Amino acid sequence: MPLVAGVDSSTQSTKVELRDLDTGAVVGFGQSPHTVPVPPVSEQEPVEWWLALCRAMAHARQQARTAGRASDVVAISVAAQQHGLVALDADLHVLRPAILWNDTRSGPDAAWLCEQLPPEVWADACGSVPVAAFTIAKLSWLHRTEPKVFDAVSHVLLPHDWLTLQLTGRLSTDRGDASGTGYWSPADGGYRYDLLSLVGGAIANDDAVPEVLGPWEQAGSVTDAAAEQLGLPVGTAVAVGTGDNMAAALGTGLRSGELAVSIGTSGTVFASSSVPAVDPSGAVAGFADATGQFLPLVCTLNAALVTDYVAHLLGVDPDALDAMALAAPSGANGLVLVPYLAGERVPNRPQASGSLHGIRQGTSRESVARSAYEGVVCGLLDGLDALVAAGTSVDDGPVLLLGGGSKSAAYRQILASLSGRAVRVPRHSQSVSAGAAVQAAVLATGSDHSSIVEAWGLRQGSITEPADDSQTSVEVRQRYHDARG
Repeated sequence: MPLVAGVDSSTQSTKVELRDLDTGAVVGFGQSPHTVPVPPVSEQEPVEWWLALCRAMAHARQQARTAGRASDVVAISVAAQQHGLVALDADLHVLRPAILWNDTRSGPDAAWLCEQLPPEVWADACGSVPVAAFTIAKLSWLHRTEPKVFDAVSHVLLPHDWLTLQLTGRLSTDRGDASGTGYWSPADGGYRYDLLSLVGGAIANDDAVPEVLGPWEQAGSVTDAAAEQLGLPVGTAVAVGTGDNMAAALGTGLRSGELAVSIGTSGTVFASSSVPAVDPSGAVAGFADATGQFLPLVCTLNAALVTDYVAHLLGVDPDALDAMALAAPSGANGLVLVPYLAGERVPNRPQASGSLHGIRQGTSRESVARSAYEGVVCGLLDGLDALVAAGTSVDDGPVLLLGGGSKSAAYRQILASLSGRAVRVPRHSQSVSAGAAVQAAVLATGSDHSSIVEAWGLRQGSITEPADDSQTSVEVRQRYHDARG
């Protein structure tokens, strides 16, 4: 059978998986790291994403070659980190390094945009209220701080758009990623040039933004040049692609009302919905998804980066930190870590810093470890509360846990205990690239995405049940709220 390629271009690396179109079996996998910036300044050169894609594809094809399948790829799709600003000139040349989602220098610009229009107007117009992460806030920052560069901008792309451009030579995007810009309406399905014109009139037109294709449309075919660099057949079909959170929902078969939590560099809480979300508070981003539905989502800037950093401070590796956290009791003996190491997006505190509360002379390293995990999880559960408050319908079934954090026994157990819900972890660990592969498979076969998810067994996984300490869990969250302020 033919193969499809799913690409996950994240903040930290590019991953490529080659899946058998019939069974979904992964016959090749490759990963190549990116240079990871440290906020508040968070930028990457787009060419680094392309080179990483080429290296990751080479690794994946090498694995497939041993099975005689390296030349069988018939379709490819790219999912990538949301929101990032890639500014191009009229000749499609990159004008400056891409400004990533977690660059918080645009915090004042998000505040300025909310002064131009009330939050409820923004929420009605594009489903979300501007925060530092959104592309429109980054465009405002560029206009304010680098006016010469801004004046040279002819095209505004997102990371997945730029990678699709390298594959096909076409300027295109999808509704999922477009819904994270702050100037495209999930409810109306079109760009809001009136919002873009607040930043600068020259970019408020069809020529400056990529065409938004439907969820299952073909963006183009792999060009001769891209085929040579990637080792793919010339003319390989390229799906529209999407943002990473949308791909994660697609790659796990998330159904209406089901709740997902993703713990990576950042953290996200989202649910599949048949109706668009509108939240004037700004906590919930009213995104579209990659299937024609909607994906209301809350994002926190601080997730696995917090536990990684605490492991560094304690001089242990992440596995050892995991064990230390599980060795401490629920509540970390009263220790509370407010994990705003990189500022925060929800709540909207881009200039905030982290803080440790309740430390005493006898505080143990295990309690410090436990407080780091509990702080991250409490922040994510506040996101769940915000989803429900904004009217998103969430069932009481297991929470789907995604991202690198799903490999952590501490994150699994603490999320289950503090939420009071079972936690399900998919048996496959790469939900974003799996979602991109599903999208490519739909393009290659014309089949419904849900039938592909079912045939590939993407909903299967392990279950972690909550511990029997509900009262302690309530106390943990209350102490967190008191410390957070």
